Amino acid sequence: MANEEDDPVVQEIDVYLAKSLAEKLYLFQYPVRPASMTYEDIPHLAARIKPKQQKVELEMAIDTLNPNYCRSKGEQIALNVDGACVDEPSTYSSKLMDKQMFSSSQTTSNTSRYAAALYRQGELHLTPLHGILQLRPSFSYLDKADAKHREREAANEAGDSSQDEAEEDVKQVTVRFSRPESEQARQRRVQSYEFLQRKQAEEPWVHLHYCGLRDSRSEHERQYLLCQPSGAENTGLVKSPSEYLAMLMPPSPEEEKEKPVAPSNVLSMAQLRTLPLADQIRILMKNVKVMPFANLMSLLGPSIDSVAVLRGVQKVAMLVQGNWVVKSDILYPKDSSSPHSGVPAEVLCRGRDFVMWKFTQSRWVVRKEVAAVTKLCTEDVKDFLEQMAVVRVNKGWEFLLPCDGDFIRKHPDVAQRQHMLWTGIQAKLEKVYNLVKETTPKKPDAPSGPVGLVSGDQRVQVAKGRAQQNHTLLERDLQWRKAQARAAAVLPGVRVKEEPLSEDGEEEDGPMATAPGGGLHSRLANGHPPPGCAPELRAFVEATFQRQFVLTLSELKRLFNLHLASLPPGHALFSGISDRTLQEAALAAGCKQILVPFPPQTVACPEEQKVFALWESGDTSDQHRQVLLEIFSKNYRVRRNMIQSRLTQECGEDLSKQEVDKVLKDCCVSYGGMWYLKGTVQS
Repeated sequence: MANEEDDPVVQEIDVYLAKSLAEKLYLFQYPVRPASMTYEDIPHLAARIKPKQQKVELEMAIDTLNPNYCRSKGEQIALNVDGACVDEPSTYSSKLMDKQMFSSSQTTSNTSRYAAALYRQGELHLTPLHGILQLRPSFSYLDKADAKHREREAANEAGDSSQDEAEEDVKQVTVRFSRPESEQARQRRVQSYEFLQRKQAEEPWVHLHYCGLRDSRSEHERQYLLCQPSGAENTGLVKSPSEYLAMLMPPSPEEEKEKPVAPSNVLSMAQLRTLPLADQIRILMKNVKVMPFANLMSLLGPSIDSVAVLRGVQKVAMLVQGNWVVKSDILYPKDSSSPHSGVPAEVLCRGRDFVMWKFTQSRWVVRKEVAAVTKLCTEDVKDFLEQMAVVRVNKGWEFLLPCDGDFIRKHPDVAQRQHMLWTGIQAKLEKVYNLVKETTPKKPDAPSGPVGLVSGDQRVQVAKGRAQQNHTLLERDLQWRKAQARAAAVLPGVRVKEEPLSEDGEEEDGPMATAPGGGLHSRLANGHPPPGCAPELRAFVEATFQRQFVLTLSELKRLFNLHLASLPPGHALFSGISDRTLQEAALAAGCKQILVPFPPQTVACPEEQKVFALWESGDTSDQHRQVLLEIFSKNYRVRRNMIQSRLTQECGEDLSKQEVDKVLKDCCVSYGGMWYLKGTVQS
């Protein structure tokens, strides 16, 4: 109260809001001249405006009789701009620069905080400003002078060249058809400076009539700055002083921006627990991606019912090895796309589901195998794996968390329901990706009850079954070696590779020998490697060579290690497969070793110099590949024309380009205009 008495109200002024000129009132500023030097007394020759762009141009006269005006410079500028031709429309009709153009620029795009005030008879009348423009001299006449100069030079050059040429040359014209414009290209074009300039130029000018400050029309228009009387009574101010001030001075856009308290992907636990339970589970799973159920319960708080959490987590996540992994459609919603390749969300969800399903079968996944099946780019597959796995050198990707057996034992009904869901997803993936049994191994069923003691009779029966299986494998191996011996006798032109098969120096002779005596299965029967892995090893080698056709020993070992990484722990192949056993498996699978004559200065290691190739695959290109392999048994690198002529000579007919390309693609790579067998190119 004391402060109010010290500062009494001296006068009360009524404030009126005039809206008659609200959409037409502009404030002009002339920043290049002081306020004491106005343009009021200078004749205004023309005025025009582009209302949408709020762009104004004023044309003002120049006092050519002023002693400070250089007449010679004015004549020179007019000559440069208009030229000497009198037929064309000219900028300076008096052959003298007697006027100048002022062009406007916007000082601010937001004029809601500005108004023009008029105080009259104890009343304050406010009219909102539609625009605030600054006018500066425009030098566009210099651009016209440059354009005239270039036109004159071009005309002179054209005249000189026309005198030298007797007749006009005929020029070839290339017709090109433009491709359909993509959405991204269209957005770049719309945002380009050239497009914006063209759009601004499309708006027509509206020509205006300028009225001076003391003109009667100006005085009439100024009356619209006063609020027009109306029959409605004025209402009292119902706003508080702070609200009224906020209306008079709204905060600027910069002040309205919220200051980030934390990164956008971080949500405080206090904020999280204010949300519904379903939203809490969704946000946590979307950010963490892989989580055991115990960790989820600890984050939600002890007062949350576990049954409700179980019901909610099954809507946004899938069970993988006892842990919950967020569903793909949560991370890749509909109508979204990959930031790397641009593929739609449906394809991404299908590929990520395949990765999750692979982890339900094994602890390990190989990235290249996933990319080969899903046909997605490397970056997308890597994103999938980084969300739920960790990379291990020379092994592949291992699932991020250990298997949570406690959750499976405590909630068998949930585990069974999730298993049924994965069975349906597996059927869908097999249909979409055309998966075969090798790609989709069946998960062994868990034992339904406790494991009991094995009787002696059962052990005998198991031993008999294993012996019978080994006998069948040995018989099959013997028949295979006999067939390969007969095939080798038919192809005497291929050199023989003699290689010891045991550590004591025994050797086996034969043209590109396949399975040697005392070979793979007999060695397996002797315990190197243990029984049971021979069929799987042979199946892996056969499947690999059906895809690759030509492999060095080092590349075969690398592929085998990747295959081991995808197998479950405790598999028979983990017992140890030596290099010699792997070579024998390749020979037993119908492959032959090609003695490529590497150059003396080669830097290839011994494993890279051992090259194996599939001799017969059962298709129509077997004969062509055999001829190609014979060529490389005598040459380290070959030109294409030599390969084509040799194929034509051996096959007795001219092969098409597609047939030659297929054979080369199966077995060779091209480098520096020469063709090499796969794996033999030296870096």
